[in-house]
Parts: sequence; C-alpha cells; structure tokens
Amino acid sequence: MTIFSPNSVRFIEDALFCSDPFALSYSDPDQKWIIRQHLLSLLQDFPSLRPSVSLFTHNDGTAVTLLLASGHLPLSPPVPLSIWVHELYPHAPPLVFITAPIPAPHPFTDPTSGATTSAYTATWHFSKSSLAGLAHNLTRLFCHNHPLCLPTSKAGGPNRWAHPSLASRMEASDRLTCSLYYDSTAIVDRVRQEIKELAAVQAALRERSEGLAMAVRRLEGERRGLKSRSDEMCGEVDRLQNWLRVNGAGSAAVDDAFEVADGWSETAIEVLAADLAVEDLMYKLEGVVEAGVVSLDVYLKQVRVLAREQFCHRFKITKISTTFQL
Repeated sequence: MTIFSPNSVRFIEDALFCSDPFALSYSDPDQKWIIRQHLLSLLQDFPSLRPSVSLFTHNDGTAVTLLLASGHLPLSPPVPLSIWVHELYPHAPPLVFITAPIPAPHPFTDPTSGATTSAYTATWHFSKSSLAGLAHNLTRLFCHNHPLCLPTSKAGGPNRWAHPSLASRMEASDRLTCSLYYDSTAIVDRVRQEIKELAAVQAALRERSEGLAMAVRRLEGERRGLKSRSDEMCGEVDRLQNWLRVNGAGSAAVDDAFEVADGWSETAIEVLAADLAVEDLMYKLEGVVEAGVVSLDVYLKQVRVLAREQFCHRFKITKISTTFQL
C-alpha cells in the first residue's frame, strides 16, 4: 500500500533508514543519503510531486520495495507520472512511467506500459545526472511532444524547437531522436501500405494463375482427346489402305473400288448423281447471270428445262426408295 506524508523530509528519512520488516531495497548508507538529497531537490523544483513507498516488480519477476515520486508535471494538460528510484540508484537511472492512457505512438513513451525513456536516461551518469535534471528534461520534451495529445504536425521540426545554435547537446539528441522516430513511423506506415497493396496484387495474380492452370489442364485434356482421336483415324486409314491393296484397288478409280448390290442400286446411284449434277449446273448459271454473261430470259429458260429434268430424277429416286426401301 502506498504511504503518503505531509512532511516530505521526515517521510523520506523515515522510509530510507527504517529497519526490518519495512526496510527498502537500498543497502548502502551513502546511497541512501544521495537518494534523500536528490528526492528533496526534485520535490523542491516540482512541488506537484509527492514521495511514497510501494512494491515494484521488474520484468524478470523480481519484487523490490522502492521510493517513488508521483504526481504530475506542470504542463497543459498536466502529465501524470511516477518516478521510481531504482535500487541501484544513482548508478542506474530511475524508472519513469506515465500513469494515463497514451492516445497515439510517442517517440519517448511506450503507449502500452507508459514507460518513458529519453536521451537523459540513456546517457545517465551518476555524478552528473539527478532526479530533478530528469524531470526538467521530461518537461522540455513534453512541451514539444505532449504524450497525452494527438500530434498535429511532425514534432521535432524547426518551428517546434529552439534554434540549433541555442540547443544543448542533450536537447539536440532529443530533437534528433524525435525526428528519427516520426520519420521511421512515416516510413513504416508507407511500407505497410505498400505491403498491403502488393498483397492485393499477389492475391489477384494467384487467382489468375489458378485460372490459367485450370485452362491449361482443360486444354491438355482436349489435346489428349484429339491425339487419341487422331490415332484412331490414322488406324482407320491404315486399315482402309490395306483393304484397298488386298482387293487390288490401290491404283484404280475410286468408283471402281466399290460394287453395287444390284441393278436398281446402280440405277439409284446414277439418278442421284444426275440430280446433283443438275443442282450444280443451276448454281453455276446463277453466277453467270450475276456476271452478266447471259441475259435473264436465257437464264430462266434454261432453269425451266433443268428443273423439269431434276424433277424427273428426283421422282425416280423417290420411286426406287419406296419400292426397295433403300
């Protein structure tokens, strides 16, 4: 349970120098005096913070009892946070957490855990760094990149910082970190969009590939079917040629290669041939008329003669078919 005291000096001293079972996780007496001095300096510069004692659990599961200063930084809007004094302080930097939801990705704060880091903690040196120095550094950072507000423009731009000639090394490092963060965020967003577009193209190409593969399989099946049919036709041709050779009709006329069953069948074939010949002649006459070689009167006279002849041929074919059921 967190303990608060109106008398900060007395509370810090009692917390640091109390004995078991309420002893904190600080063992070195010199370390305790440094912590006392740094905490009082922090509370003097930032009266909105209050000291307390609580149990802290590290990422590896180790639980330690530490001092912390919690409250808010004097910004608009205020930034609520907790500054935990590490058990190895001042050789290890304090642990800083923002205790309010982070609405958007931030260059110095993890939106999930609220853990806050900066160049000040990354370059922490026990003889030069302090809790008050860290709080002042965070105040400057959050003035330009407020963790509880959505960014309206790229933080770190020249209009958001002091002139480079007036910036300290630490501020220049923070500015560079912020610029790199937003640049990398923009690049990641662009790459994600490109990946999304490429994934859509890949899906379309995959769909087209599957369609083409199906078409290829279908055509392959048709090719195999046509090849099989071609092989069958070649076999039929071979058998027909063998039959013609065996029956002595290899070099004879085509009509001589076949025999009719009787005289009526021979007559039917002749009449059918004559009918087809008349049909062809009438077709040729149409072309002659269209070409202007003969007049229309001559064409009509010849058509009447051929029509009578064709009628006779077809009558004979009908008679033979009816009589012998050909």
